[in-house]
Amino acid sequence: MQQTNFPISAGGKSSIEEHDYRVSILSSLGYEEQIPNLLILMLFVCLRLRTFMQLYQMDCPRATERLLKMGVPEPIKGASGVDAGQVAIIVAETVQHFITTMDAVKLEQRAVDELQPLLSDLMDSLSRHPETPSDFEPNKKVKKWLQKLNVMRAVEQIDEDDARQLYLDLDSAYAEFTRYLKRK
Repeated sequence: MQQTNFPISAGGKSSIEEHDYRVSILSSLGYEEQIPNLLILMLFVCLRLRTFMQLYQMDCPRATERLLKMGVPEPIKGASGVDAGQVAIIVAETVQHFITTMDAVKLEQRAVDELQPLLSDLMDSLSRHPETPSDFEPNKKVKKWLQKLNVMRAVEQIDEDDARQLYLDLDSAYAEFTRYLKRK
């Protein structure tokens, strides 16, 4: 990488503006001519996670299995010493995600690109809840639907039967989540 020296003023700051610095660095390194090629490469690499992982020699079999086969990242569990305020925030977020996802299904949103982000947010908030058992039923149900949607294309839609089943699974998962909270 080419190094360029720029004059520094008495206050320790560069005497040229940041925009001018970036423009001079980019043009001096020839990035402008390479941008179309880099964008094509990035698009190609990002199309397939497995290809991306091979290209960058990422050797992480457990993460690969969770992302490619299960469709969800490793859950992050909080320490058992999480304060009550943080737990309350996590519970509130989880309830919000349950309601938002169930409302989306009720409002007949069926496209994968509409439902998958909602389910992903719900799974994330369920996973952050401290001290839930590893076989927690709400997590299993949401994970099952995430796995199903993750193998579908974004433009695909679930049918009416799947929508009814998704709503039933979300409703029962929400009921189990509230029962779990009452037992705590």
